[in-house]
Amino acid sequence: MSASRYHDLVALMLGLAVLVADQLTKLWIVQYFGVEGLRPPIPILGDVLTLYYVQNTGVAFSLFAGQNVKFLLIALAFGLICYLYWHYRESATLWLRLGFALVLGGAIGNLLDRFARSFVVDFVHFQIPGVFNFAVFNVADSAITIGVIVIALCLYRIGPGAEVGERVTTTKGQGASEPR
Repeated sequence: MSASRYHDLVALMLGLAVLVADQLTKLWIVQYFGVEGLRPPIPILGDVLTLYYVQNTGVAFSLFAGQNVKFLLIALAFGLICYLYWHYRESATLWLRLGFALVLGGAIGNLLDRFARSFVVDFVHFQIPGVFNFAVFNVADSAITIGVIVIALCLYRIGPGAEVGERVTTTKGQGASEPR
């Protein structure tokens, strides 16, 4: 098996692991809490980190809740990630493939919720009381966020005009490509 196909297999396994972890945690939250607001939040780190059941009808971080534009935004984001993966499929590093796997695994997890329930189950609430109150999120949202950061770092590192398996370095003002 070529290194490229091995990296694809590792990325596929990571994407499936994200999907399974996301769906299992959401199943547990729905079974435990029953109905949104029925049981009190579960403190993990006092008031800073709690498990709190929310039915998110919007897109990321509850944006566009109740608006039909969310399906267009979801389709565009999913299409962009698929396009980027296809574009870099032959020359992508393992890290870039893992970034795509995190995003796609998380996106599929949230899409499954949206089709099965008409909302996404969110349950992780992070805040610093009186200072910072972050939106309630889930495993899929975390994977998507981490994946986007990994993809951005990988694409930033290679520089403009370089192949994904290369990085651009500057020597006395002149750009030169080096293999990794």
